[in-house]
Amino acid sequence: MTQRRRHLALVAAVVALLALAPMVLGNFGVSLLNDIGIASLVALGLVLLTGVGGATSFGQAAFVGIAAYASAWLSTTQGVSPWIGLLFALALTGTAALLIGLLTLRLGGHFLPLSTIAWGLSIALLFGNMDALGRHTGMSNIPALRIGGFSFADPRSMYYLIWVLVGLVFLFSYNVLQSRSGRAIRGLRGGSTLLASVGADAFRVRLALFVMAALLAGLAGWLYAHMNRFVSPSPFDVRASIEYLLMAVAGGLGHLSGALVGAALVLVMKNGLQDVLPLLTQRAGQLEAVAFAMLFILLLHYARGGLMGFIARWTRGRFAVPVGVPEASAGALPHRSLPPRGELLLSVKGAVKRFGGLVAVNDVSFDVRAGEIVGLIGPNGAGKSTMFNLLTGTLPMTSGHVEFLGHDVTGLSQRAIALKGMARTFQHVKLRPHMSLLDNVALGAHGRTRAGMVSAGLRLDRREEAQIVAEAYKQLGRIGLAERAHELAGSLPLGTQRILEIARALAADPVLLVLDEPAAGLRRKEKHELGDLLRKLRSEGVTILIVEHDMDFVMRLVDRLVVMNFGSKLVEGEPAAVRADPAVQAAYLGGAVAKPGTIPAAQEPRQVAAGGVR
Repeated sequence: MTQRRRHLALVAAVVALLALAPMVLGNFGVSLLNDIGIASLVALGLVLLTGVGGATSFGQAAFVGIAAYASAWLSTTQGVSPWIGLLFALALTGTAALLIGLLTLRLGGHFLPLSTIAWGLSIALLFGNMDALGRHTGMSNIPALRIGGFSFADPRSMYYLIWVLVGLVFLFSYNVLQSRSGRAIRGLRGGSTLLASVGADAFRVRLALFVMAALLAGLAGWLYAHMNRFVSPSPFDVRASIEYLLMAVAGGLGHLSGALVGAALVLVMKNGLQDVLPLLTQRAGQLEAVAFAMLFILLLHYARGGLMGFIARWTRGRFAVPVGVPEASAGALPHRSLPPRGELLLSVKGAVKRFGGLVAVNDVSFDVRAGEIVGLIGPNGAGKSTMFNLLTGTLPMTSGHVEFLGHDVTGLSQRAIALKGMARTFQHVKLRPHMSLLDNVALGAHGRTRAGMVSAGLRLDRREEAQIVAEAYKQLGRIGLAERAHELAGSLPLGTQRILEIARALAADPVLLVLDEPAAGLRRKEKHELGDLLRKLRSEGVTILIVEHDMDFVMRLVDRLVVMNFGSKLVEGEPAAVRADPAVQAAYLGGAVAKPGTIPAAQEPRQVAAGGVR
């Protein structure tokens, strides 16, 4: 059986079991499955937000409460249909999440989880102190859902509504993760610098994901209110949020199905302990939390990736989601028009970067023209990588300015410069090891495409997505890795990962390719292949600026060299003349003595031509 058929058979079996469950289970079992379905919606948001996006939240129960109270208030006190209450609940929840996200998502480290505890506590307290919401006694007599003359008051009829919505939400979330937006979400753990280099805004991606997780919690809250027909503050406090997070962790933060499995595991264990502990002790209430914690410690000790992570290792991918192949009719993404060979492309004038009293880059100027390969070299600590970060907008410049394609880009963000056509690789490889080679390269095309989360979730982006996949395969083919497209990037050796970074940069369709030590870690044959690739790119009109320590590789490759030492430009010229220059030899061999932040007389900037020093 093929992987696709095996996957479809598994999904069909799960759907069939869920459809038949109410026919064989009693009222308690159906009610428990209803609770599991509602809880899995909240846990799914946490799998996306925390497991995939890397932002921990202890406040999701507050969003459940906002939606539950919003719909309950509208339908009981205003007599409005619960279906209108759904729209009102989602609008209010989404607005609250947007405002909270704008205020808190820029916090890093442990400050973000602490802030989620703060607003999780405050919202639950707000519910209990508002007269309009019944204070701590809550709100009752909430109307049941109806469609025409059909009522969902019975738990069995509510069961099918809940699980149809759960299925649709899981399908929507799966589609999002397989899209342009999903790759950006999965790239969040790589840091904002990585995403900015491909034209994505990490804060906007994280904010959109935060709102999406809140909306899933809001949908759960609406179902909760109209299923139980009573709401009070206690189910929406921080303890409930911790329980939702435990569901996501127990099921597996790296798997969408972990939300469903984790919700079932936690709620079944919770109900089981409530039945068993009273038979063993009179202090069942106090021991329930202890027993619960011990069971989870054992689970995380033996299955740190959650239950689905354990199952995935046990089955060795036999039920993995099938991967796609490029469609022949997809067409190509739009390409940039490259400037004529020899035209001024990049101009750096008087670049200075200070870190306190340290001058890392000191009054450096040079030009790069279209269609050439320029090398930026120098001893360790010369300021080459800092210079690269200034050019690409990763670091702000203290003084001086940079022009790219005739526009002053000095004060622009890294993302804005990347969108103008400057693509880069990094000194320390920035790939997502748990993403495939194909997805890592496809991430590079983010700035060339426009589809968002909603269109991705509804599969309205299929043509654009097919074009992205075709582009990624094309770039993988250029570096000889197309046959390994669906392997994980983390399985590659370091040298091959550097080549993969170049493919990702090429997927951005750059005018200027900025490479930071691309040959580091490569074997001799791989370096020759890299050199051939870069020469081919130059012949196609791509301009390349490269930092590299392998002098033999650089000298054979570049058209011109800019040499830096102690943060200043030492010389500039053709490779042979630079190699023969006494000041360059002194800098590399240690013959020149200088203090950081100063320029000795022998190292004043000079132009070097083939005939000697100018």
